[in-house]
Amino acid sequence: MDLHLKDKTVVVTGASRGIGLAIARAFAQEGANVVAGARRPGTGLAELADTHNLVPVAGDLATVEGVDRLVAAAVDRFGGIDVLVNNVGILHPRLDGFLSVTDEDWLTTFNANVMNAVRACRAALPSLVAAHGVIVTISSVNAFLPDPGIIDYTASKAALTDFSKALSKEVGPQGVRVNTVAPGPVSTDMWRGSGGLAEQVAAAMGVDHDTAVDQIIAGVGGFDTGRFTRPEEVADLVLMLASDRAGNITGADFTIDGGLIKTL
Repeated sequence: MDLHLKDKTVVVTGASRGIGLAIARAFAQEGANVVAGARRPGTGLAELADTHNLVPVAGDLATVEGVDRLVAAAVDRFGGIDVLVNNVGILHPRLDGFLSVTDEDWLTTFNANVMNAVRACRAALPSLVAAHGVIVTISSVNAFLPDPGIIDYTASKAALTDFSKALSKEVGPQGVRVNTVAPGPVSTDMWRGSGGLAEQVAAAMGVDHDTAVDQIIAGVGGFDTGRFTRPEEVADLVLMLASDRAGNITGADFTIDGGLIKTL
């Protein structure tokens, strides 16, 4: 299926690894012009830049200046923006409970998980309106699956999904579609890599990595498919939502979680 993404200009935040890198790669392989932002772009983006029309942009996307620089790079290089993918996010397990989460922790999480998307949408919106473009934001099943072990993360993702829905109502009449994707656990470093969620929980529980993973997943109901989602599967969903094949879908949230969520 031709997704009609060739020569579209796509900005991806948090693009150096995991879901963000998979999204940047997928758009590049479809022939899009990709402007990929990350604090440290890394080898994955460098390799894509050598073989596709992808421009890595280094910068701190937790700041106004970093986000503005990324959006300006896309407009300066390609004349505008057709698609914005908000992917920046951080997650820290709060193993000592709610009272251990400081004001600084809350503000850091909300700045990265909510304000980054707010700033990127603000900076890119004039160009997106001109192009009748698309915003796709990576949220989480934790937007509607509250988890006290990641209390600031889950609250921030609820805010992010709500923000995106509200924005869709304002900009839809201007020709801009806004949707969110809600992954469950994905096979990325955030979950399964060195220093990731599973490793931190394993250390706190005194068990091995795989046992910690099994207990975390079992605690929220388990996967019907029996496995984590792959980053490439999230990327495929994002591309479909960015395409004009999904041209009348806006203000919607799409879960991709292997059947983790058991309720309607």
